[in-house]
Amino acid sequence: MQPISPDLYPFQGQHIDLGGHGFHYLDEGEGAPVLMVHGNPTWSFYYRNLVRALTAPGTPGGPYRAIVPDHIGCGLSDKPGADTYPYTLEQRVQDLEALLDHLDIQENLTLVVHDWGGMIGMAVAARRLERIQRIVVLNTSAFHLPKSKSFPWPLRMVRTPLGPLMVQRFNAFASIAARVGVKRAPLSPEVRKAYTAPYDSWANRIATLRFVQDIPLQAGDSGHEIVTRVQETLPQLAHIPVLICWGLKDFVFDHHFLAEWERRVPHAEVHRFEDCGHYILEDASDEVIDHIRAFLERNPLPAS
Repeated sequence: MQPISPDLYPFQGQHIDLGGHGFHYLDEGEGAPVLMVHGNPTWSFYYRNLVRALTAPGTPGGPYRAIVPDHIGCGLSDKPGADTYPYTLEQRVQDLEALLDHLDIQENLTLVVHDWGGMIGMAVAARRLERIQRIVVLNTSAFHLPKSKSFPWPLRMVRTPLGPLMVQRFNAFASIAARVGVKRAPLSPEVRKAYTAPYDSWANRIATLRFVQDIPLQAGDSGHEIVTRVQETLPQLAHIPVLICWGLKDFVFDHHFLAEWERRVPHAEVHRFEDCGHYILEDASDEVIDHIRAFLERNPLPAS
């Protein structure tokens, strides 16, 4: 993997061992913990600007402690073969729970989720909802595919026998996402390169393929029961402040998903970005970060 410019990613990561695999995470700043969970095919790099904003001295409502893991197979974590790591939703949830236990985070947690990070993070939250105080949702899901939404054909194609060729040989998933995931303006070549840098060989692209293959679409699919349990937990969020920032030009997590969030979590504060895509933290970085900081300041943690 080519090194990432410290101007873009100025962090000293840490690792824990999970079943013999190195699990990389950022642990920046001090104060109330904010757990940021990425999806596919991104990595902790996606949250770099939010980490810097929340851990900056004098941040209103702060200080904050930003915790940002790289899922196994992603970013700076190890990328084992499927013979030694299952690449399933259940395993992802166990990994994230292991990190929180390792860091002894038992309360006052703010959760920020994007893409697959929504299902993984919300599954962790559903198992111990009492430690979650605030939730920030960015173009993701915590429920089954809405009835009004068709499964997107590019994802369906990746699940065919052509998937390994497209994803693992040509890195099509990560490279295309770094282009079509933004709508306001193209990412700079340096930022695009950073997004694809961890996935620099056939073997190192296994997670980007397996994430798509693991999407549960019907009963009996791996992870389907987990999604059902998370979906059934959503009414219990009524007492938890929720912020939703949504890029409406996302071809996967589009207005159908946003409508489902609004139906299932009607008290959520919602900000729509008509001209933004899936990588909302790239398209509208300053605006979204301002919304997040204001949301956290308006919804302080309970006095200890």
